[in-house]
Amino acid sequence: MSINKKKKKKVAKKKVAKKKVTKTAKKTTKKNKKKYAKKTTSKVTKRLKSSPQTPIVQMYSKDYQSKHFFNRDIGWLDFNARVLHEALDERTPLLERLRFMNIWRSNNDEFFMKRVGALRNKIEMGDLQTFISGHSASTLFEEVRKKVQGQQNLISKAFDKMLIPALQKEGIRLVKYCELNARDKREMVDYFKQNIFPILTPLAVDSGHPFPFISNLSKSIGVCLRKPRERAKRFARVKVPSEIPQWIRLKGNSTAEFRFINIEEVIMANLSLLFSGMKIINSCLFRVTRNAAIDEEGDDAEDKLEWVEEGLKERKFAPVVRLEVMKGSDPWIVQFLIDELDIEKSNQYTISSFPSFTNFSEIIDIKRKKLKFKSFQSRIPEFFDHKADGDFNIFSMIRKKDTLVHFPYESFSHSVENLVKTAANDPKVRGIKIILYRTDTDGRLIDALIEAAENKKQVAVIIELKARFDEERNIQWAQKLEEAGIHVSYGLMDLKTHAKMIMVVRQDSDRVRTYANIGTGNYNSQTSRLYTDYSLFTCDSDICHEVMEAFNYLTGRSNKKDYDKLLVAPYTMFKKFINMIEQEKKNALAGKEARIVAKMNQLEEPEIIEALYSASQAGVKITLLIRGFCCLKPGVPGLSDNIEVLSIVGRLLEHSRIFYFRAGAKKPSEGEFFIGSADWMHRNLFDRVEVIAPINQKNLKEELWDYLELTMSDNRHMWELQSNGEYIQRKANSSKEEINSQSILIKN
Repeated sequence: MSINKKKKKKVAKKKVAKKKVTKTAKKTTKKNKKKYAKKTTSKVTKRLKSSPQTPIVQMYSKDYQSKHFFNRDIGWLDFNARVLHEALDERTPLLERLRFMNIWRSNNDEFFMKRVGALRNKIEMGDLQTFISGHSASTLFEEVRKKVQGQQNLISKAFDKMLIPALQKEGIRLVKYCELNARDKREMVDYFKQNIFPILTPLAVDSGHPFPFISNLSKSIGVCLRKPRERAKRFARVKVPSEIPQWIRLKGNSTAEFRFINIEEVIMANLSLLFSGMKIINSCLFRVTRNAAIDEEGDDAEDKLEWVEEGLKERKFAPVVRLEVMKGSDPWIVQFLIDELDIEKSNQYTISSFPSFTNFSEIIDIKRKKLKFKSFQSRIPEFFDHKADGDFNIFSMIRKKDTLVHFPYESFSHSVENLVKTAANDPKVRGIKIILYRTDTDGRLIDALIEAAENKKQVAVIIELKARFDEERNIQWAQKLEEAGIHVSYGLMDLKTHAKMIMVVRQDSDRVRTYANIGTGNYNSQTSRLYTDYSLFTCDSDICHEVMEAFNYLTGRSNKKDYDKLLVAPYTMFKKFINMIEQEKKNALAGKEARIVAKMNQLEEPEIIEALYSASQAGVKITLLIRGFCCLKPGVPGLSDNIEVLSIVGRLLEHSRIFYFRAGAKKPSEGEFFIGSADWMHRNLFDRVEVIAPINQKNLKEELWDYLELTMSDNRHMWELQSNGEYIQRKANSSKEEINSQSILIKN
């Protein structure tokens, strides 16, 4: 099997000389920049023309008005600001506020790896194209930088002024090394010698020791030192180990029951033990973030597995897009890092407090129930309850009627995992097919699939190797499944496989029947406890036949592009959504009932947005429940008067995708409902294989409408997007009037 020689050579080159970017490359002429931009544009155009989804070409050739659109990256940062608000909101239990700080930091890191890296590439390579919002790459970068620094300043100030005092009131104290008494310091020196010192590797930089490789998101301590009787400054790097607790617990005393000190402070206070005989002038904590984007093209790759594996190798040596240093750091160390990492000054960010760089897991784990959300157990779905029916059989249950399961309020293990485990051991089951995008770290579904293969079932698994940040784990699962004799496919080279589907073929008493599961979230028991998702169980012959066709498309290169029941991207989904929006517009103009409610993670696709604007102008009332960023501008007179955009950011991550169209029905619950894996994003509609299924059963339609109504009435975690881009949180007049949709569903 051949390997892409060009990429292999590139990886090797980066290993040898990661930092050596020539001055000539930095000073690229305007002529070369224009040449690059032209080359990039032609490459995109070529890909669009050769791809099966023709609407993309029309979209890129259309001249959209930038005043109609918010920028997705600014919207993404605004979403993270809403996450940050949960950390600052005193109504959030105290230790959960620290958890939200962890989430904010993780989101911020991911944003830099995925989005800022691409933005810097555009600037450095001279990409002259503007975003649909009207931003150039450089103006957007400056706005992003300003917002990020503002959030970092806010979280640091709130941590010091609000969280620290609140923790101290609860007997939890985060101490600094300088505050320790003599006994505590002796204990910390002993702890350092026994637990930290043996695993540290100080790396000096001099003529015999090149600047060390700094891995992505690793915390390091930069040390400025010199030999006795010498004036020349030298640099050394000490990597902070991530394998041990980041907060060390000290013995409680009269001031606090729980006392913690950060590992970095302990290391920095004991640097003299690492650099014996050297004069330590100064030290500072720093962290680097690297571009994590793998090339999505893969035009010249001959094997998807090799291509992704090479991409992972390249990612390790990807350019640095951010250098974080503590406030008040030694200027000499900071400049040394900037020079050696070969970054612009604008890529440096100053942090002044713990939340921007450290994890609070050890503190969150304190056993104090009143400082955390009340724990809850996912309910066994009504029709999946073995105890209620001693003769329970999941397949006979599905044959009776379609069923919806709502995670995490209802149990993933008693529904989805139960389906796969039962199928693995049922002698009447002939075959199982499943798509895995992100799955459990403990691999319970993987074990069930292997068990099915051992029981002589035909098992086919499609694993998407390009699931960002899960590539390595997915490769390992793929290899484990192949070793068990399971048919493993990696999907398509040019399209990510993002659909959430399971198919089971069973010899029933009357005939061979296909059972299907179509969901809005990944088949992952861990995230199913934190993400809100819906999952449909059905044996409807029309839907199951098209599920089978979709699997054949992914594994056997079937060229089927027409689907009647399912909405399948990149073929029918976009067109059907446009048609349904257009039909609501026609219904409104004809005086019929017209309404659109769409719940998703993000909204960006410009043609969908323009269609929604047009429907709004015709009188269609539109509610968009969008957790993350939204590029549509609601409430603009004459453009989007009838559109509201709502966002819930609370204890659970809103992840389900539900689409509702009134379709002229007299009762709201009699309209058309769909659930599935896709947002109204360009990538979902055109660059991925996505599947959305209709909900046809009356009781399930009523269930979904009740859920949407409850969600839209939320006044605890609900934010409303204004026409100027600002989000305003709803507030109840009193606690008695507060409607917390997630809490209500947890208690049901």
